[in-house]
Amino acid sequence: MVNPKINNILIPNITKLPGKQNVDTTNKLAKGETSEFKSLLDSNLEQSVQSPISEAPKGLHLSTHAMRRLQERNLSIDKEEYTKILSAIDKLKLKGGQDSLVITSKAAYIVDVPKNMIVTAIDKDSIGDNVFTKIDSTILMN
Repeated sequence: MVNPKINNILIPNITKLPGKQNVDTTNKLAKGETSEFKSLLDSNLEQSVQSPISEAPKGLHLSTHAMRRLQERNLSIDKEEYTKILSAIDKLKLKGGQDSLVITSKAAYIVDVPKNMIVTAIDKDSIGDNVFTKIDSTILMN
């Protein structure tokens, strides 16, 4: 015969379930109290509604590949070129550009618009020899 004390240890008594009162009142908020989850959700919703330009990273960034290309092709980005590229990025954001070709009087740049990042650069003399793929928009800045 099986010892009842051992059975109670191995098989817990599951006939006693919590009453309905405990379940109904556990997650209820007091009158006038707001949920922490709801306030976090509301703040995230407000942030996602803001314009894409205000969320964009400030300034212009260069990928490692772009830095190498600028050095190889003896290209430099002066203040005027920098301003043109940033202006182009702002215009592209308004039109929904993602991966764009920005052509200036000095060079052409493939730009990751949401990240404000130059992905690669091509000098003006070599533009005609290149094929540009995976771009969704082009802007000419003179």
